[in-house]
Amino acid sequence: MRVAVILFALTAFGLGTILFATPGTEIDFTTTKSGELVQNTKSPLESLFGRASLEETASTTETATSTTATTTKEEAAQPWQAYEDSESQSPLANPPEVIKAIYATGWSAGSEKKVQYFIDLIKSTELNAIVIDIKDYSGHVLYDIQNEDVIRYRGKQVQIPRVNALIKRFHDEGIYVIARQTLFQDPVLAKARPDLAIQKDEIVAPAVVETNGTTTMVITPTSTRRVVWLDNKGLGWIDPGAKEAWNYNIAIAKDAAARGFDEINFDYIRFPSDGALSAMRFPHYNAATTLKQTQIKRFMEYLRSETKGIIISADLFGLVTVNNDDLGIGQNLKDAAPYFEAITPMVYPSHYARGFIGFQNPGAHPYEVVKYSMEKAREKLTLYNKKCHTEEKVVGTSTISEEVCETNVSYMNTKLRPWLQDFDLGADYDAEKVRAQIRAVDEMVKDTPLYGGWMLWNPSNVYTKGAFLVE
Repeated sequence: MRVAVILFALTAFGLGTILFATPGTEIDFTTTKSGELVQNTKSPLESLFGRASLEETASTTETATSTTATTTKEEAAQPWQAYEDSESQSPLANPPEVIKAIYATGWSAGSEKKVQYFIDLIKSTELNAIVIDIKDYSGHVLYDIQNEDVIRYRGKQVQIPRVNALIKRFHDEGIYVIARQTLFQDPVLAKARPDLAIQKDEIVAPAVVETNGTTTMVITPTSTRRVVWLDNKGLGWIDPGAKEAWNYNIAIAKDAAARGFDEINFDYIRFPSDGALSAMRFPHYNAATTLKQTQIKRFMEYLRSETKGIIISADLFGLVTVNNDDLGIGQNLKDAAPYFEAITPMVYPSHYARGFIGFQNPGAHPYEVVKYSMEKAREKLTLYNKKCHTEEKVVGTSTISEEVCETNVSYMNTKLRPWLQDFDLGADYDAEKVRAQIRAVDEMVKDTPLYGGWMLWNPSNVYTKGAFLVE
């Protein structure tokens, strides 16, 4: 068989053919300007947490699954017994000043059996709030939203059939209801709108054409196409600089708030932390002129300006409590504080790297890890205003001037409400270990205006009742 090899000429710019394609498979190397293939390097967070930890449980609330250990899709589809679908609700009349919450997936929130479990648990203990997924790691909105963009992008997967009735049911029990909404990790929007997504250059494979027994291989050495970049879990992300995506998410948050959710809790307010980070290409964010930290802060400022009158909170990586940089993902505790009623750092002890504050297994030391994290967070959010004046004193026959200073202590205008661990990772998290984290939070911030309570995370939505005070 005769094989003819044809080489495409380079373009006038020496770049070769550039194509745009739908999401593809991620490659494990990057192409330099010289055409050399190089391995991708580890992210800053891999060095801090350890790669295994990141891949297993990259962030707190970010490890949610679409199903739970005890809730099936059949259960979630059962009709409500107590309520028909109702009109939009008003926020809870007398919301608690200190939030003590548990987390529920969309499937759990759509299950009569699980909802009753949550209510019974909350009403019989010190708990007073619940966090419910309305847009999760998949990018799907989990209730029957009528937003045109969500519908056009096929971004709706109804797991909560009657969300207004659900809010009413919790409110009737005096329970504060928080909607959890993911932001920049959004596979649905990335697929529907790749122009808004983080992208990568993918090398185009040679095209092989056979005609009359003759095979012609077309080789384009520098030809690449742009595809949607995927993280280690195969999930697409939105460019944090894409303002159209900002407005898309803000519209969803406003819809949820209008239905009666008492607070919107935002997650994934960041750049990716895992995957082939050096291969990322941003169609909107300009890394040459803007730091990641600055970009995320700009988004937070815009988010606040567009959600006036809505209580909002922000999930941040646990390390923001102890680090002064942006962790390589754009998150910084002091940057976020002015824009949210509550900051909810994910201080799960199991997520800290071996050797953190001297522990080979931080997960086995929940009290010490959470206490240290909250102590450092408190320090970052404390403002010291030093005022000095000059006083004259008579010493013997002389008059001398002396500077007298006073320091007034105040705090940034936000609340600290950390996510705590109620799942087995790094250790068996029994009632004692769960309670140890709560005690650490109380000891560090309860005596300050920063105290906002705590929230517990368990991906299967089954909680350790013995860890809570009984009402």
